[in-house]
Amino acid sequence: MFHLSEERQILLTQKIMSNLDEWGLCAADQLVVLNLPEDTRSRKLRTFHENTPLPKDDNVEFRALRLLGIIDALRTTYPKNQTMGARWMKAPHRRFQNRPPLQLLVEDGNTGINTVLAELDCTYAWELSGSLAR
Repeated sequence: MFHLSEERQILLTQKIMSNLDEWGLCAADQLVVLNLPEDTRSRKLRTFHENTPLPKDDNVEFRALRLLGIIDALRTTYPKNQTMGARWMKAPHRRFQNRPPLQLLVEDGNTGINTVLAELDCTYAWELSGSLAR
């Protein structure tokens, strides 16, 4: 993500922040999901909505790229109803032990974000399985 122009980074950051808001995550949970440093104040999130890209940090980039994958997968899964993505993220799912995907993002760290992305995007799950053609 950080090999992009600053303008593109800002646009992608705004996209992520907009979706986190649509999914109903509180500021404290957004900080956790983005894997921002512990000393980050929740009011810093406002700058990410406006004109500041996410910090150049490997842990933040890991989460940001996967969040963008989740956002894109929800868009393609529900192309005619954008509100369904937020509903899906909030609804308990049997494959997640009846927990909503948002709960996995907040509580399970990188494993949770990978699990949610793999559920939505079969190509990502295929890559994780080690089944790539060699």
